[in-house]
Amino acid sequence: MNNQHPESIVVRRLSAPRSELTAALYEYPEHLRPCLVGLPSAPGVYLFHGDSDTLPLYIGKSINIRSRVLSHLRTVDEAAMLRQARRITWICTAGEIGALLLEARLIKEQQPLYNKRLRRNRQLCALQLREGAVEVVYAREVDFSRAPNLFGLFANRRAALQALQSCADEQKLCYGLLGLEPLSRGRACFRSALNRCAGACCGKESPEAHHQRLLTSLERVRVVCWPWQGAIALKESRPELTQYHIINNWLWLGATASLAEAKTLMRTPAGFDQDGYKILCRPLMSGQHEIIELEGGVA
Repeated sequence: MNNQHPESIVVRRLSAPRSELTAALYEYPEHLRPCLVGLPSAPGVYLFHGDSDTLPLYIGKSINIRSRVLSHLRTVDEAAMLRQARRITWICTAGEIGALLLEARLIKEQQPLYNKRLRRNRQLCALQLREGAVEVVYAREVDFSRAPNLFGLFANRRAALQALQSCADEQKLCYGLLGLEPLSRGRACFRSALNRCAGACCGKESPEAHHQRLLTSLERVRVVCWPWQGAIALKESRPELTQYHIINNWLWLGATASLAEAKTLMRTPAGFDQDGYKILCRPLMSGQHEIIELEGGVA
C-alpha cells in the first residue's frame, strides 16, 4: 500500500528536471509533415515561419537541408518553436560557404525570434601596434580591411583590454608599458616585484625583447588585410549549381550565377564586415577555391 501523501507526489513532479518536463510536453509536430515534401538533400538555408508573413521564427543553415530540418522536428528542446511553426521554406546554395554567408545576412535582416540576435556592432574594435605602443582602435574610425598590424576583433574596448591583459599575464609583459596601468619612469612596476613582469620597465629586459614577445603572442589573432585591390569572385559549385560570391573588403556583396551579373552587386559600398571576415578568411586564404579578380571593383 502506498502511504505517500498526495501533496508530496505533486511536489516531486513539480521539482522534476526541466528536461524531463520539456520531454513530457513534447509532441511530434504532425502539422509540419506536409512541409517536408520536396525538402532537398542539398546545402543551403532553411526558415521556420509562424503566423507572420514577414518575420520568421528561426533561420538555420546546413550542407544537407533535409537532414537538418528533420533533426529539428525530433529535438525536444525546440518544442516551443515547433508548436508555433506553420511552414518551412528554404534557399539552396552551391555549397557551405554560400549557406554560411546567406544565413548570417538573413538573421541580421530579419531578426528571427529563436535565433541569437546579430546586429552591426558600432563598438567593434581591435588592438593595433603603432611604433611599439598598443592602442584600441574602432572599425568606425579605421578601415579594418586595409589597416596594418591589427589584432583581434572585439565587441567593445573592455573586451580588447581584457585580451591584452591576458596576453601580458601569459607572457610576463609589463602592464605599465602596455598602458594598462600607470608607470613611474625608471621605477619597476608592482608586478615586477611579484615576478609577474620580466622587467622591461626597469631594465631587466630590453624594450625590443618585450615588444617581440608581445608581437609573437598577438600574431595568432592578427587581422588579415584584404589582399586584393578591389572586388573578387569566389567560385563555389556542385553538379546542380554554380555560384560566384562577390566579395570586397571582407564584405559579401551577394552571389550570382554568372560573372556577367557581378557589376550590379559591385555598386554596393564595401566596408569591413566582421561576420564576412570570420566566414571568408580561411577559405579565401587557403588557395583551395577558384578566385577571380574583378575589374572596376569598389576600393
